[in-house]
This record gives sequence, C-alpha cells and structure tokens, in this order.
Amino acid sequence: MSCTTVLVGKKASNDGSTMIARTDDGHFDVKKMVVVEPEKQPKKYKSVISHVEIELPENPMRYTSCPSVDPAQGIWAATGINAANVGMTATETITSNPRVLAADPLVELKKAKSRREKEIPGGIGEEDIVVLVLPYIHTAREGVLRLASLLEQYGTYESNGIAFNDENEVWWLETIGGHHWMARRVPEDRVVINPNQFGMDGFDFEDAFGAREAHLCSADLREFIAENHLDLNQNGSFNPRDVFGSRRDMDHIYNTPRAWFMGRWLCPNSHSWDGPEAEFTPESDNIPWSLVPDRKVTVEDVKYMLSANFQGTPYNPYSRHDNGQRGMYRSIGINRTGVTSICQIRPYAAEPVKGLEWICFGSTTFDAILPVYPNVSKMPKYLSDVTLDASTENFYWGSRLIGALADPWYSSCIQQIERYQLAVATKGRQIVRDYDRRMAEGGDLKLLEKANEELAAMAKEQTTDTLNKILLEASTHMRNGYNRADN
Repeated sequence: MSCTTVLVGKKASNDGSTMIARTDDGHFDVKKMVVVEPEKQPKKYKSVISHVEIELPENPMRYTSCPSVDPAQGIWAATGINAANVGMTATETITSNPRVLAADPLVELKKAKSRREKEIPGGIGEEDIVVLVLPYIHTAREGVLRLASLLEQYGTYESNGIAFNDENEVWWLETIGGHHWMARRVPEDRVVINPNQFGMDGFDFEDAFGAREAHLCSADLREFIAENHLDLNQNGSFNPRDVFGSRRDMDHIYNTPRAWFMGRWLCPNSHSWDGPEAEFTPESDNIPWSLVPDRKVTVEDVKYMLSANFQGTPYNPYSRHDNGQRGMYRSIGINRTGVTSICQIRPYAAEPVKGLEWICFGSTTFDAILPVYPNVSKMPKYLSDVTLDASTENFYWGSRLIGALADPWYSSCIQQIERYQLAVATKGRQIVRDYDRRMAEGGDLKLLEKANEELAAMAKEQTTDTLNKILLEASTHMRNGYNRADN
C-alpha cells in the first residue's frame, strides 16, 4: 500500500517524545478506530489474503487499532498503541529489485489447481502484521525481534517497512525478499523521512553482529549478500538502499519528490534544495533517510509534512500558475488515504497517559488531526461506529466529505480548511492539557474515556461546522447557478 512515513527521535522533538507517523494510502478504504481488549484477540490467526495460520501467544495486551470497516480483505489494523505504551505502524510498502527477489522470493499463496493438489499458504503482510505483533511487545526493540521471528518462520508476500516506538526509542525494520530483514534504531536527534522506497542508506554490521545497540538483521545477511553478488557499493561503504532497493524512473515521479519536500521543510538552512546549485532535487536518489532538523519538530510539523501537496513550489497541483510543472510529482497528501496516525509516547506524562494517538481520516490535505488517549477500554462512537455508507455522524465520513467538496474549489475553500485544522488541533491540545493534569493528580482510567468523549464531541462540532461552510461554498460554484438578473 503506497504510504508516507515520518519517524522522530526524542531529541529531535520539541517535548522529548518519540513519534512514528504514517499515511495509510489505500484505495478509499473505509476506516475506524477501535480498542481491542485481550479477550477479543484471537488465539489462532488466519490471514484472508495468504491463508497462513499462526498460533498466537497467551496473555495479549489491550491495544488500539484502525481496521478496515469492510472485513472482506482482512483486518488491516494499520496502527496502534498498546497498554505498555508501545506504538506501531505497519506498513510502508517499499521497493526492491529482481536480484533480491530472485535470491529470496516472496512467499505468495499457491492455490490448489485441482482436488489432488494441496494449497500452500503464503507469508504475512500488511493485512496481518499489527495484530500479530503489537499485543505482545513491551518495547520497540521487542517489536522488531518478534516481527523478525515471524518473517523468518513464515516469510512475507510483499516488501514492507514497519516502525515501532516506546518512550525512549524508535526502530525501523525493512524486509528483504521473502524472509530476510534489517532494522535500525533511529538516532535520537534525527527525523526519518520515508516514501515508498527501501529507505535505509547506512548500516553497521559490526554493531549488528556485536553489541546490537542500534542495528539488527537476519543472522545470515552478510552471507546472503555475498553469495548472491548483491553489493553494489564502492570504496568499502555500505548503502542498503543501493543493495536492496530500486532506482527506477518511476521513483523520481512517485517517491523521491516526497522525500525532497519533507527534507526541504525540516532543513531549509542546513541543506540546499532549490535552484541550479541545489544539493538535492526532487529526483535525487541520495536524499538522506534521516536528517537532523534545523529546529525541533512538533506534532503539527509532522501533520504538515504528511499533508503536503508541494505548496510553495512549481509542482503544487492546486497552483493557479502553471509553468508546465504543476502536478508533475505525486503529492504526499492524496485523495485515497484511509487513515493517518501519529503515535506519540511522552516521557514527561503520567504513566497511564504517556501514549497519545493523533488520528485523522481521509485526505490529509483537508482533514484535521485529533489527539485521543489509547489507554481506554473503548473509543467514542464518533471514531469507532463507522459503516460503509456515507454519514455525517462519524469522523471518517465527515473528513471524506469535506475533502471531496473542497478539492475542486481549493482556492476559495482553503481558508476554511486551515481554520478547521487549527481549531481541532488547538482545542484538542487544550483538552489534553486539562486531562493530563487531572490524571497526574490521581485520576483513574475512566477519566480518559471521558476525555476522549469530550475530544470526539469537539471534533464533531468543528467538522460539522466546516462541512456546512464548505458545502455552501461548493454549492455557490455549481454550473447550473443562474439568477433572473442574468437575463
């Protein structure tokens, strides 16, 4: 699934928190946000797509999930935070190359062609990974190790990147072929920007096979590289992106421009991004996987990057002026996004409220991001009670409707959109500040459900008000708008 990922180390954020964020860019997938209690977690999991069956450990933890409302293709839980304050987002579809895929083929379902044949299940994939991992891990590193063991045992039928965070660390794992993998701990002072490509541009094998402080990988990865002549690097350096990833013309339209825009936002002064002497361009293959930002990064910065449509550049599809470059690159904020989340783990907050999950639905260009507390037994109906039918009674469809109505009339609607986004983020922060304080003074977990209801009620009020305004604006531009004075 085409997505965009941003990862923030604790020394790169404004408040010392870690953040992992991703747009879940499906095909207008209808999404909801729910809490999965331990008794609702299956003891045996069966994938709809690959048919693989996996026995699950005992004693799962409660966790949040953003599954698809239509279960026809499986759960697709997307993202969540568990009761141990560990966040996870899965997955970022990444690229690979024929050399890797030939050496370690993807594990795809092989259906029986006749009654005499036996079906051979495939591996695990985006449909499955959150459910298989998040309820059972107590740290981000544990998430890497559990997922790695599943990949080695069952394989995967697709190439993916997966992120985990806890109070101290952020980890990123990328799959290599069907069974191999590598993972890095994000440096504390850096921000990772990852579109749909194999992202890592450096890896320390000495650490991975020694102290394992910040690098982990398959036990036979060095032999796998050597035996299959995968290493393309010169002068003794090792760039995993060159070895395991792609370098295609389509990357320069679909992937690298997104990294360029995010890097340009994070480091406008320390790197050069524009003009004939630019260090990096939208089509550069060497844009760094991680950067030390020029200033500390906030939740709002992450949301801005994940909402981007190349504003302030010649490539903005909404620009009134076209020099032949308008809309030539794939925007980060696109029409078919189902859900976007920022899993934030805050070291300064009381233990029950360390985790804060910022959630929005639909196209990030037009939607608003709402903070909610994950350490609860249920989510408000405004987030969880979503059906396949369009409605103004939930956050998902309200967000979708605003985006669809505002897009054709961007220039006349964008001011209302910006006011809406600002209002939800500001009022959301005010509510969170209040309930953080009340929890620090000894409040119980029931108080968090009350907080979430208050947050959802605020989001509904703001969404309905904005939808009314955008609908009126769109209606005034309808082509059959005539008055008697027009005669």
